[in-house]
Amino acid sequence: MKPIKIIVAILILFSCSVNPIIAQRGNQILDGIGETGMIARYVLDGDAKDWSRNNLHARIYGADTKFVADDQFGSVLSLTSEGKSYMSIPGESLEGEESLSISTWVNFKSLQTGQMLFDFGKDGRTHFFMALAGVRGKEHIQMQVIKDGRKAYEIALPDTKIEMGKWVQLSLVFDIPSKSIDLFLDGEQVGALENTELELSEMFTHENILYLGRAITLGSPYLSAKLHDFRLYRIPLSEKHIGLIYAHGLSGENTVVKEEKPTDDLPDFKPETPQLYIKYLVDVADIEVETEIGTLPRLPRYVKASFSNGIQEKKVRVIWPAPTDNKDVLRSGEYVITGKVPGTAFQPKAKVKVKPVNRQDGPERNLEVFSLDQVSLDKTTKGEPTKFMENRDKFINTLAQTNPDSFLYMFRNAFGQEQPEGANPLGVWDSQETKLRGHATGHYLSSIAQAYASTGHDKKLQTNFANKMDYMVEVLYGLSQLSGRPQKNGEEFEEDPVAVPPGPGKSIFDSDLSENGIRTDYWNWGKGFISAYPPDQFIMLENGATYGTQPTQVWAPYYTLHKILAGLMDVYEVSGNKKALEIAKGMGDWVYARLSQLPTDTLITMWNTYIAGEFGGMNEAMARLDRIADEPRYLVVARLFDNIKMFYGDAEHSHGLAKNVDTFRGLHANQHIPQIMGALEIYRDSNLPEYYQVADNFWYKVKNDYTYSIGGVAGARNPTNAECFIGQPATLYENGFSSGGQNETCATYNMLKLTRNLFLFDQRTEYMDYYERGLYNHILASVAEDSPANTYHVPLRPGSVKRFGNSEMTGFTCCNGTALESSTKLQNSIYFKSRDNKELYVNLFVPSTLAWTEKNITLRQVTDFPKSESTKLIVAGDGEFSLNLRIPEWADKGVTIKINGDMEPVEAVPGTYLAIAREWRNGDTIELQLPFQFYLDPVMDQQNIASLFYGPILLVAQEEESRNEWRKISLDADDLAKTIQGDSNTLNFTIDGVMFKPFYDTYGRHSVYLDVTLK
Repeated sequence: MKPIKIIVAILILFSCSVNPIIAQRGNQILDGIGETGMIARYVLDGDAKDWSRNNLHARIYGADTKFVADDQFGSVLSLTSEGKSYMSIPGESLEGEESLSISTWVNFKSLQTGQMLFDFGKDGRTHFFMALAGVRGKEHIQMQVIKDGRKAYEIALPDTKIEMGKWVQLSLVFDIPSKSIDLFLDGEQVGALENTELELSEMFTHENILYLGRAITLGSPYLSAKLHDFRLYRIPLSEKHIGLIYAHGLSGENTVVKEEKPTDDLPDFKPETPQLYIKYLVDVADIEVETEIGTLPRLPRYVKASFSNGIQEKKVRVIWPAPTDNKDVLRSGEYVITGKVPGTAFQPKAKVKVKPVNRQDGPERNLEVFSLDQVSLDKTTKGEPTKFMENRDKFINTLAQTNPDSFLYMFRNAFGQEQPEGANPLGVWDSQETKLRGHATGHYLSSIAQAYASTGHDKKLQTNFANKMDYMVEVLYGLSQLSGRPQKNGEEFEEDPVAVPPGPGKSIFDSDLSENGIRTDYWNWGKGFISAYPPDQFIMLENGATYGTQPTQVWAPYYTLHKILAGLMDVYEVSGNKKALEIAKGMGDWVYARLSQLPTDTLITMWNTYIAGEFGGMNEAMARLDRIADEPRYLVVARLFDNIKMFYGDAEHSHGLAKNVDTFRGLHANQHIPQIMGALEIYRDSNLPEYYQVADNFWYKVKNDYTYSIGGVAGARNPTNAECFIGQPATLYENGFSSGGQNETCATYNMLKLTRNLFLFDQRTEYMDYYERGLYNHILASVAEDSPANTYHVPLRPGSVKRFGNSEMTGFTCCNGTALESSTKLQNSIYFKSRDNKELYVNLFVPSTLAWTEKNITLRQVTDFPKSESTKLIVAGDGEFSLNLRIPEWADKGVTIKINGDMEPVEAVPGTYLAIAREWRNGDTIELQLPFQFYLDPVMDQQNIASLFYGPILLVAQEEESRNEWRKISLDADDLAKTIQGDSNTLNFTIDGVMFKPFYDTYGRHSVYLDVTLK
């Protein structure tokens, strides 16, 4: 072993040598580990609160328990064996985790053997523990895993002596994919087990016992020790991470915000080795493109190429440079951009002609949507419910059983009002001290509004949701009327939102939401204010507060507000409840008052502050409120939410997304996608073309340079944050596939929302092709098999397993919130209509019935898609209109159309909409045959790592155990189907004896990406 002091010095030097993250500051990176990897952290310097954002607060028991002064760490928790003191961590903390790392500092006050440092498991027969073992003078650390009452694994360190009264740092890592268990002492690995056969699902359920300081079973002595900084991670920590935890603990550095290089834990491939079809590549065409002065050219990501070995001409992926400004196009003329084809020496060139600016208006919104009550989901031709219906029913039936008072609990708490009998608060991100509380209430409002609109077939259910809506609005309206008004006549109050004072007895604003610390003086909050917490967080953000859990920090106040306002407007639009609109207008006025008096520089800083400045779609909500209420100031405030740095580069609007510059690389994905949606909504009401350009350019870049095969977009290893876009475009393999998970589900929710709305302006088939991919392979795949539990991150590394949560709708993360909305509006994009009601667009092939009331036409779509390659449309009623059928890009084996049983002599070109205009008669039928085929979707910068598709459906390998390497498969280069066996009616296939199923039907271990060789 190397001397510990040398290692500490090296680690501290290393940690200081990396660059700080400028736009991503906050608590999100600690000791080089992104916060999405953290389950809980207990600093134990005065309480047992969870320092992470998950609010898994622990409880301390025992008469002699106390916090004591300590020379090393200031204040620490002291437990005694005599007082039988211990700490209990919430059992749900370890539910559904794949891997686990535990780290803590401990100072033993006694060396009595048998003392339990911690003991975790589902009961006394299945658990694991770390304890003191040995005999006098040879006390050492021991770890055991007990399964079904028998010892399964053990690490004992008889040669590593533990001394009384000395701080040591202990870490235990269960790396399930690597089948290893590692034990670390003071930053160094001192014990290891390999080839372990262990799944954490065997050790934990939804009701677990997690003790720190005592054993689960009786008979073992309680712990007599001092404790500091107990942490739980859902990822296997590396030796470097553990070394940093130890080094920073010794140096006294608490919060470390550093940009770490990605961990090199994925297999390396020689960059010059051709992969897949690339090995047959003969030539790549150069291209020519045009652009206008100031705007970077839009370069095609796929370029025509020639191949040997009889392979037909096809396109290859080209990775082009991604400038961070527009200096190359500031004058007219020509220049050349050189790209690269990964795995080859080919460097195709793009000749760019820069022309003078010819300012044009953006496209008009020429399509409109059908309301949810106009489209119903139907069963298959076999009378079976579809995956759409299954997921919808899981959510609607559970929503019907929810108690609205749970979603109103923290609103009443903020306003100091009594809770109704039987009211229970929500948990997770809506608990007492969570700075994001109230966000789930907004999603709830939207989902019950959508459920109300979608349940016309069941009047009892519909009445249930109508009552819920009315009750929610009535309570929220009553609370909003309290803000900025005197508690009693003659008492002081503050009506002006700009003049809100600090809370009673305080000289500054803070975000303390504890039972004893929260302010409830609503009469001082300004007229119209409504939220589940007082206005302090909004004001603190204006004054530069960052994201975090301390009272001086905030957590995305405008994000929560957006959810509430959107929910209120959703309720208003389906029910006509005017009080819902009045609440939204009141808060819109409050926001206008505060933001309109802030300088531009302050707004730029606010909206570019990591998570603290995350405002969801406030710009979208304000533009929508302007349209609903016909009040121009709401459009003004919508534009105050412009993320100027991302949209325009700077206050002078020099470049940015409006000029096709990628300004969002490395940023938090779901913080910024809704902002783009807002830009498009502002464009709808302002006709300012730069807003459309922002949205259009963003979508093109995200779709082509940042998207994983399931349609998800986040999951960076570089920067070290699973919720961020990768740090460099088109480098998913180099910088993506975060060990903390990828593809935040609510980011895909927002990408689909953006995609849908862009299509209403421009009917490019690629929009609905992407929509179909994200809908089937992420949104449908994000819901548990037997409940509405759903995913946050969807892991895509080899041998992964989805983690589902919130089955009873009692504790919400952001993705649990958007899931309520996604699964109560699954029918909302199957059909669109033109504004003049002369055209109908069929976008998705889902069994459903459309009531086109404006035309007195009913259209029924009968299909078993995707377990069938065809769909039939049946017209009821008479009318003249153009029927526009999506011909997907993947349908390139020959699409056929029949009308009333006769073959229609039309050319159905993949990647287009086929328009059939005629006078339609009652009973007319249209049959669309869409032959499926197998194809690969490779990672752009590592072509051999690819996902397998059959038509629009992602097929994933069903794994029996965890893996740390990509599953290798070999496929026929001429025809992939030759090496794949199976049944297209069930979508179950095998390759080399391994089962492949749709991702939406996969609930166990899986491999989404494969290491593919063509033969």
